Amino acid sequence: MSDTVKIVRTVHDLRKVTAKWRHRGHSIGLVPTMGALHAGHVSLVRLAKKKADRAVVSIFVNPTQFAANEDLSRYPRDEAGDLKKLDDADADLVWAPTVEEMYPDGFSTGVRAGSAAKELEGTFRPQHFDGVATVCAKLFNQVTPNVAIFGEKDFQQLAVLLQMVRDLNMPLKLIGAPTKRDTDGLALSSRNAYLSATERKIAPSLFSIISALAGDIAEGADVAAGVTNAKRKLTAAGFEKIDYIEVRDSETLGSASTASGRPLRVLAACWLGKTRLIDNVAV
Repeated sequence: MSDTVKIVRTVHDLRKVTAKWRHRGHSIGLVPTMGALHAGHVSLVRLAKKKADRAVVSIFVNPTQFAANEDLSRYPRDEAGDLKKLDDADADLVWAPTVEEMYPDGFSTGVRAGSAAKELEGTFRPQHFDGVATVCAKLFNQVTPNVAIFGEKDFQQLAVLLQMVRDLNMPLKLIGAPTKRDTDGLALSSRNAYLSATERKIAPSLFSIISALAGDIAEGADVAAGVTNAKRKLTAAGFEKIDYIEVRDSETLGSASTASGRPLRVLAACWLGKTRLIDNVAV
C-alpha cells in the first residue's frame, strides 16, 4: 500500500478532497484508467501534472464496457503496483471506487455514444462505447476536472469522448496524448500481458505495417489497394484474424478522402491468439 499517494473509494470522500483543492484555487487534471498501469499511463499522469495543479488518477475496471464474451474477469489487476507507479509519477489522488459505488442498486441511466462510435470498434464491440461514455460522464461529474487526459492509442475512444463533451457542453477540456510505445514499436497496453513469447515477437509488425500504409497513402497511393496489401502482410506476419484496417478522417472518423486535404488516420484491430491488439497512426 502506498505511503504518499492518497486513495479514496467513495464519492463522498473524493468530493471532500477536491472541494478543498477548489477552495484553494487549484485546477484538477483527471487521468481515467482501468489499472494495470504501464509507462504509457505514467506519461499521461505527468502530462496532467503539467496541465493542472492537481492530478487525480481513477482506477476502475468498468463492467459496462465489456461484452459477456470479453475479458472482464481476467483483465489484469495490480493495485499495489499501480500505487507504487503513481507515487513515482507524483499523482495527488487515486479514485478507486468499487462497482457498487459506481453503479449502486437501482442504477439505470446511461449515455448513448454518438456518431463517432459507429463502425470500427463499434462494429465488433456493440455497446462498448455506450459503457465508456457512461462511465466517463460519471467520472467527469465525480471529479469535476478542468482537464482530462487520454492516450491516442484508443483513438476512436478519444473521438467519442470529445464528441460527448462537446455535445453535452461539459465544462472540461480533453487532451489526447501521443501513443507510448516499446522500443520495437508495439503500443503499450495492459492487455499486452496476455501475449505469449512468440506472439510478443510478432506483435510489433502491426505498427510497422500500418505505418508503411500511412506513408504510402501520404505519397498518393490508392487507399483500397494499400489496405488490401496491409492485410496480406499482417496475415503473412502471423496474425490469425483481422477485424479491420481502415483509413478514416482523423476528426470525424467518417470516410476518408485523400483529395479533401483533411487529416487522415489509419486504424487497425487484429488478433494474435486470444489477444486483440489495436493501433493507429496518422497519415
